[in-house]
Amino acid sequence: MRPSPDGRPGGVLKLGIPKGSLEQYTLELFARSGWSITVGSRSYFPNVNDPELSLTISRAQEISRYVAQGVIDAGITGRDWRLENESDVEVVRELVYSKSSAKPCRWVLAVPGDGPVTDVAQLAGKTVATELPGVTRRWFAAKGVDVNVEFSWGATEAKVVSGLADAIVEVTETGSTIKAHGLRIIDEVLVTATELMANRAALSDPFKKSKLGQISLLLSGALAADGMVGLKMNVKESDADSVVALLPSLRAPTVAHLFRTDWLSVETVVSKSVVRDLIPELLSRGAEGIIEYPLNKIV
Repeated sequence: MRPSPDGRPGGVLKLGIPKGSLEQYTLELFARSGWSITVGSRSYFPNVNDPELSLTISRAQEISRYVAQGVIDAGITGRDWRLENESDVEVVRELVYSKSSAKPCRWVLAVPGDGPVTDVAQLAGKTVATELPGVTRRWFAAKGVDVNVEFSWGATEAKVVSGLADAIVEVTETGSTIKAHGLRIIDEVLVTATELMANRAALSDPFKKSKLGQISLLLSGALAADGMVGLKMNVKESDADSVVALLPSLRAPTVAHLFRTDWLSVETVVSKSVVRDLIPELLSRGAEGIIEYPLNKIV
């Protein structure tokens, strides 16, 4: 183990990983960041190729509570569950990704699509079902609307369809599932994102704070590389301006002379979404030997 920043012997950071919908993407994100994590089918303590980390795997709903209690030093879970538990923790870094994409999710208020409700105030005295009751109660209270909030164990959309609730507060990425159940979104309760969070005791420990900084930096770098690729090509000096004008980049493309020639090596980072149309354009302007390569991190 490496020494801590103040010269003391290194330690171990106890980190919680979310089980369930966020699990696979979180493991992939760590793999791109340099940590190989193996989760056994019957184990709640994954193996990781880093002696400075001790991992546990728990339901996303519970992690912020365990961090606040000091059971673990830090964890990765959603802002929604931190707010639901009213956990007294510090957010080290927002890591914007959800179960299927690198974008935040929304908790929305939805009502029957063919019903008369178009405004929150019309739900006064009605029943709202949700898996996020604490946040939902506080949200309605802030709007001055008195509703009966009931906890839902799942299949929340069906509660309205079957007449068990008048409205729901449910999480969504695109809204398509809610629409498919014949519901209509009338308001947004919360925008949530995945967060790396820690308790104050861990952040006051120099080693653990340093380790959290390393994890935060590399996970953010891996997220920044999502959907990006590197492009490298050779271009004659006479064609360089025309080719470089096509290339988006974080700053500017890297350009270097090839040894004892009038050719240049040009390298840049672009979105995967533009490569299909960009490569033919580059070839038409004189680029040759174009190489596309994947990226793990952009730091």
